Amino acid sequence: MTTPESSAPAQPAATWPQTLVGVGVLLTGLALAFGAIGISSEAGYGGVGPNFLPWLVSVVLVLCGGWILWEARTGGFRELDAPSGAEHAYWPGFVWVSAGLLLNAALITTLGFILSCTLCYLLAVQGLRRASGQGGVNSPRTWLIDIVTGALISAPVFWMFTQFLAINLPGLTSTGWF
Repeated sequence: MTTPESSAPAQPAATWPQTLVGVGVLLTGLALAFGAIGISSEAGYGGVGPNFLPWLVSVVLVLCGGWILWEARTGGFRELDAPSGAEHAYWPGFVWVSAGLLLNAALITTLGFILSCTLCYLLAVQGLRRASGQGGVNSPRTWLIDIVTGALISAPVFWMFTQFLAINLPGLTSTGWF
């Protein structure tokens, strides 16, 4: 005679990281809701108060966290693709991207928004290109294209924020255009 086995199958080990992500998203939503309690609810322009967006984001995070948690605890993500990419992290790429972000934060008041964001873009793209194994990353042409692309992205952003939204971003000159 055999002993009856448990009718509930054991959760695979792969669902525990998914569970932790769900709990993290749920706790983030609850923390944001706790912080939104202290924000004034007086209606502003358009009848919406300053606490509307934090409450909206916290509700969405709580719903998403609950859904991720439910999915993870009822068998995990069922149609999850196999992981792609390298088996181990590419640390030099991480260093390039991190250097771009840190230098942007450190130099934005010195170089101005456009140049510091262009530098950030340049370094981040170099790190991502190296991580994906693209050839020609040391080519002067590639570097020039990345610099021009970074400037073409950051200049309109600077202009729209300063001219249309009247948000003061650090510029290289006091004209408001660069």
